[in-house]
Amino acid sequence: MNQHTENRVARRRNGFTLMELLIVMAIITILMLIAIPTTQAIFRNVHELSAKKSIQTIQQAEQLYSQTYPLNGYACSLTALGGDPAQGQPSPTSSMLIKPDLARGDKDGYIYNDTNCTKVTVNNQEKITSYQVTAVPENVGKTGTLGFCLDSYGNLKQDPAGGSNCTQDVR
Repeated sequence: MNQHTENRVARRRNGFTLMELLIVMAIITILMLIAIPTTQAIFRNVHELSAKKSIQTIQQAEQLYSQTYPLNGYACSLTALGGDPAQGQPSPTSSMLIKPDLARGDKDGYIYNDTNCTKVTVNNQEKITSYQVTAVPENVGKTGTLGFCLDSYGNLKQDPAGGSNCTQDVR
């Protein structure tokens, strides 16, 4: 072998050619273009599943609240279902039945509300007899595509537009 061939072989062993680097970068770009939309769809689905489970958790807390505080009926706010154990014993305004993040009304890309409360007066005491819990995406299309509603009877419905106009049964 002559000197020129030995230098070329030695140079080739020390690194990659520009063409090899461009091919690797093109492959990485293609993989990213495939993976990023899939990852976003997975996160949307995870957030939607979390929203369904969270409003079911709120419904269970509402049922327990109405059994614990029968004169009040249901709670008409998430803060009444939440609370901090360091603040003392549970009470009708801080029953400590749900976790603080859910009691704030913001969890996993969804915003939660306890609305449409129906009140009746019994012996000069207001009693809440029904409610609706809603979960809507913080950013429709990004954090979730569906809105969810659950009433005091346990009927879970969804809004395909991502709002709280729930008309379709959840499958």
